[in-house]
Amino acid sequence: MITKGAGSVEYPRNGEPQSRPLVIANGRVIDPVSGIDGPRTVVLDKGVVKSVIDKPFVKSMLTDLFPGCGDGGVDVIDAAGLWVVPGLADMHVHLREPGREDKETIATGAQAAAAGGFTAVACMPNTSPVLDEASKIRYVIQRGESCPCRIYPIGAITKALEGEELAPVGEMVKAGAVAVSDDGKPVARANVMRNALNYSKSFGIPVICHSEEPTLSSKGHMNEGQVSTRLGVRGIPVVAETIAVSRDIMLAEYTGARVHIAHVSTAGSVRLVREAKQRGVNVTAESCPHYFTLTDEDVGLYDTNKKMNPPLRTAADRDAVIAGLSDGTIDAIASDHAPHVPEEKDVEFDNAAFGVIGMETSLGLVLTVLVNKGVLTPTQMVERMSVAPNRILGLSGGTLKEGAPADVTLIAPEARRTVNPAEFFSKSRNSAFIGMELTGAAAVTVLGGRVVFSFGIRPQSSLE
Repeated sequence: MITKGAGSVEYPRNGEPQSRPLVIANGRVIDPVSGIDGPRTVVLDKGVVKSVIDKPFVKSMLTDLFPGCGDGGVDVIDAAGLWVVPGLADMHVHLREPGREDKETIATGAQAAAAGGFTAVACMPNTSPVLDEASKIRYVIQRGESCPCRIYPIGAITKALEGEELAPVGEMVKAGAVAVSDDGKPVARANVMRNALNYSKSFGIPVICHSEEPTLSSKGHMNEGQVSTRLGVRGIPVVAETIAVSRDIMLAEYTGARVHIAHVSTAGSVRLVREAKQRGVNVTAESCPHYFTLTDEDVGLYDTNKKMNPPLRTAADRDAVIAGLSDGTIDAIASDHAPHVPEEKDVEFDNAAFGVIGMETSLGLVLTVLVNKGVLTPTQMVERMSVAPNRILGLSGGTLKEGAPADVTLIAPEARRTVNPAEFFSKSRNSAFIGMELTGAAAVTVLGGRVVFSFGIRPQSSLE
């Protein structure tokens, strides 16, 4: 067990589910797939959801549910005051392993994920070496087997992310890849992207697009506009994103393939996705907490922790992203967790690396900025952070239906927290939200029926 601040992350034994049944009692269960939002008792056993009971928990239930076990044979969590939801999934993270274990490892990234309430994460392929063949996909899966969350690798679209030759998509999918992406680099050649979309159709996986026109964004460091002009920083125009989003949507429409637009940051991209969905294009999209919380004004005096790609945009873009999340144009919320070592951020703005960490602050930001302000209902929050990511990637989570994986997140909606990277489980500290006051956090994370993260709440063998 590893402890930071008041929370602790515990590894499952050999990745196996909890051997003792676990009952989560007295919580507000929110499961959009089942249409549930109200007090329920959730029963987990043998790594799956055994049942969700629509009546108040009483101790005598244990005998009825598990004859012969007695009080001591069943663990119980009193979830009074907590929301009980299907395990959260972050479909866009960078775990840096193999190759940059000084920034993050699969193990430390999984610890951060569990502390953030995530039971599943999908990791991008821009590692060193790139995840562009089956053996590398298998390596990531093997490294993730004993972690406190499920690790799903995403394979590269092109070999070495060079944008020229397609990687062996079929072999990677067979090895366990759940999608393909060249995230970190755009696939600049339209014919290569068209081939990738056609090929991906055969395997039923989405192509995740880092939509960027590199001849427009080249050598830029923040959003092009009044702020970049005032600071004297070369900018990245919004059209660098929207032109590429438009192309990728048109190619998906032409091929009939599934395309997923990553880290949407502009009003134009939101509009393009909305219009494409209305036409029936098979397109989904995600955005990130920094795009619905911050703007380019927050860069201040060259704060490198506010430097990411795509960059922070204007207030109008931020508001459009919020609107897109509210009406479902943007399907999912992902962190784009991008850890860096201090020497890559503690430099001049133009020389600093792009990217910010986010798994341990995503839930708190969604609750603080969107749910508590009435932009999203709690049910919509679960849709964006659990149901949609699982659906897009073809995973089995995202619901508490009988037989579903026993992956559950317990949320303390009133918990108050000041963002302090020193308390993070991630190896890196490059957060864009240092010092921000958040309301709402993960209280307990359950993987396969076993508690893998606890913010001071432990199972009991009985409940009076």
